[in-house]
Amino acid sequence: MLLSRIAGELNIKISGPDVEIGSVEYDSRGVKPGSLFCCVVGLQSDGHDFAAQAVKAGAVALLCERPLPLPLPQLIVPDSRKGMASAAACFNGHPEREMKLLGITGTNGKTSTAYMVRAAAQQAGKKVGLIGTIENRIGDEVIPAGRTTPESADLYALLRRMANAGVEIVVMEVSSHALAQERVHGLVFNAALFTNLTQDHLDYHKDFDDYLGAKKRLFSQTRLAILNADDPSAETIARGLPCPVQRLGIHSRADYQATGIEIRPEGVRFHLRMPGADAGFALRIPGLFTVYNAMGAVALLRALDIPLRDMQAGLEALSGVSGRLEAVPMGDCPFSVYVDYAHTPDALENVLRACRDFAGGRLFALFGCGGDRDKAKRPLMGEAGGKHADFVVLTSDNPRSEEPMAIIRAIEPGTARTGTPYMIIENRRDAIFRALDQLQAGDILVIAGKGHESYQEISGIRYPFADKEIVVEWRRRN
Repeated sequence: MLLSRIAGELNIKISGPDVEIGSVEYDSRGVKPGSLFCCVVGLQSDGHDFAAQAVKAGAVALLCERPLPLPLPQLIVPDSRKGMASAAACFNGHPEREMKLLGITGTNGKTSTAYMVRAAAQQAGKKVGLIGTIENRIGDEVIPAGRTTPESADLYALLRRMANAGVEIVVMEVSSHALAQERVHGLVFNAALFTNLTQDHLDYHKDFDDYLGAKKRLFSQTRLAILNADDPSAETIARGLPCPVQRLGIHSRADYQATGIEIRPEGVRFHLRMPGADAGFALRIPGLFTVYNAMGAVALLRALDIPLRDMQAGLEALSGVSGRLEAVPMGDCPFSVYVDYAHTPDALENVLRACRDFAGGRLFALFGCGGDRDKAKRPLMGEAGGKHADFVVLTSDNPRSEEPMAIIRAIEPGTARTGTPYMIIENRRDAIFRALDQLQAGDILVIAGKGHESYQEISGIRYPFADKEIVVEWRRRN
């Protein structure tokens, strides 16, 4: 594609001659001969500082916020992130216009809801693309995910692959980071869902209002907003939106209202009243949060006119999502073990409450907190564990560049305040082994925080580590 075509879409002039562009890149290490290198201004680094390196690697043009003293054509834009998104959309032939887009944002529930949407849409015979925390999918093809929402250049390239493969519906988890960093700039969603908002990512967002504001941005680029009315932030998000708003809820009056809820160890049953229809659902995933996630999935898919019978069949066939209250097979052991991604106080409370509903014995909670992330939530995590479990094991999560014991000591006061007995074991493998050794008939152990992750990041190095595999290792030895 000629650079002039991209310049025309951005409504700017090229500073220099026209050239043929072979790819759009933002990491100088990924530049190939013929690349347009986007000088993205980030929190930790400035792409302008790597422009010369990109030129040496073969970049033939630059997209930048200021002219650079380099002998090649340049597109000067006021915002490098928006500029990169627009350039990537143009270069990839606007694949987003060839599919229906569904967005999901919120602190908790994004991944589970996305998989519910996928299951129900596939049941209706649709080819589905999924973009999210665990993985990306094109139909049944699995593509590793580096982050919840890819950078715009990667995102538009992925959407092009999806469109070329015949994908009809794309369901996308949209993180607050992605919204703040314009990764989804230019996309128009057919419908978008707000799940909930609790404390998280305040290491990135300056305060809770900034976090909320980032989430709200999604609803300025959707044709229909679907909001969880039971969450206190829903009405703030609804205020002033340019699109129609639908609400879902259990406790609040809503367009989608769940009643007759039955929570059992094997799953949940509920009746859903919705505009123009009523239906019963029986899902094989336990917990009240499953009801909210299912309501969100139904509301999103009704925006695309997916038949209700297919939603029921698809949702009821789904047995679970990796790392989301996932039962670890324990053979003839008389107790249960679950792995969950819960890494916020609210998420931990929700999963422990869900397990409390069917615990025949004691409830154990094992968790830590990630390093280089929101430090204010650490004692709140400790308190959530202590309030809802009978015994707590505090351990390391992904300490990253921080000292593991310093993180644990920041969690500890919250647990101590509850009076619930606890122990501290820094090494996560040893902690899981020790917790399993304590279990008796009817007990439940929830291993929280990492869920589907297959690594532990310590001092900037990722080591192979999966909670489920550690439990299996313990079983083999016992």
